Amino acid sequence: MPVTVVRLNLVDPDATPRGLSERYRAALEMAAFADERGLSTLQTEEHHGSPDNWLPAPLAFAGTLLGATRRITVTVSALIAPLYDPLRLAEDLAVLDLASGGRLITVAGIGYRPEEYEAQGKEWKRRGALQDEALETLLAAWTGEPFEHRGRTVRITPRPYTRPHPPLLIGGSSQAAARRAARLGLPFFPSAHLPELEAYYHARLAEYGTEGWCLMPPAATPLLHVSEDPDRAWARYGGHLLYEARRYASWQHGTVRSAVRSRAEDVAALRQEGVYRIVTPEECVALAAAGGETASLVLHPLCGGMPVEEGWESLRLFAERVLPRLKD
Repeated sequence: MPVTVVRLNLVDPDATPRGLSERYRAALEMAAFADERGLSTLQTEEHHGSPDNWLPAPLAFAGTLLGATRRITVTVSALIAPLYDPLRLAEDLAVLDLASGGRLITVAGIGYRPEEYEAQGKEWKRRGALQDEALETLLAAWTGEPFEHRGRTVRITPRPYTRPHPPLLIGGSSQAAARRAARLGLPFFPSAHLPELEAYYHARLAEYGTEGWCLMPPAATPLLHVSEDPDRAWARYGGHLLYEARRYASWQHGTVRSAVRSRAEDVAALRQEGVYRIVTPEECVALAAAGGETASLVLHPLCGGMPVEEGWESLRLFAERVLPRLKD
C-alpha cells in the first residue's frame, strides 16, 4: 500500500489566538482520526518568526500528536538541529522515543533561512559545524555512557527506547549533507528527487566504511486536497494553497531544492503546475496506482489557513473513499 501522510504545519495568516488554538485542537483530532483509520504518518516541520504562525516548535507539537495517537508514526521533517542545545535535544528526543514506543522519526536539517539563526543567536556561517556537533552529541548521548562535550564529561539519561538510537535521518539537498550522513552512518533523506546525490551518498558510504540507506522522494510529490468537486474547491480555497506556496517559495534561494517548491504566481498557474492538487477520490486512487510501489500520498488538510471544516471534508473523503481501495 502507498505511504499515506497527513502534513500539519498549522499555518494561518489571519488567525487570532483563539482561532489558532481551535486549529491546533482540530489538528490533534485529525491525528487521532488518521491513526484510527490506519494512515501511515503524521508529518510536521519547523520555521521561526513567520507572520502566518508557521509551526516553530515541532517537538512540543509532536509530543501532543504522539499522546493523541497509538499506532501512527510522527515525523518531524525537518528539525533545524543547529538551533538547539545538543544535550537538551538528546533528552527531549529520548523522552519522546520512550513515551511513544519509538514512533517519532526525526529528519535533521540545517535550515536555509539566515534570519532564523539570527533570531536564535546562532551564527549562520557556523551552521555546518553546529550541525556536526548536534548530531555527534545525539549519537554519543543516546549510548547512556559518559562522554566529552565542550570540555567536560557529561552523561544523558534516560536511555531511549529504540536501539541503537531513536530513528534519525539527515535531510538536505547538498553534498555536504550527504557526506555528513555517510560519515555518521545515518540514513539520508534528500529534500527533492536527486538521484545524483543518492549516488554521491553511496559513494561516501563506501569511502567511510559505514552503512546507511537513502530515502529518495519520488520525482513528483504533490500536496493533496480531496474534494467531490475540484473546480468548486479551487474557486473557494485555491487562495489558501497559493498563500502557502508563495510563502514557502520566498524562502528558497540559490541551491536550495525542495520536492514541493512552486513557481506559481496565481491560483490558475498553481493548478496548472501540479505541485498542489485538488483531486476527486477516484483521481487520488489513480495517483496511487500511477506511483506504483513507491507511491506516497501527502494530504494537507489545513493548508495555508484552510477552514477546518473543509480540511475535515478532505480527510474524511480520503478515509472513506480512497483508503479502502488502497488497502484492497
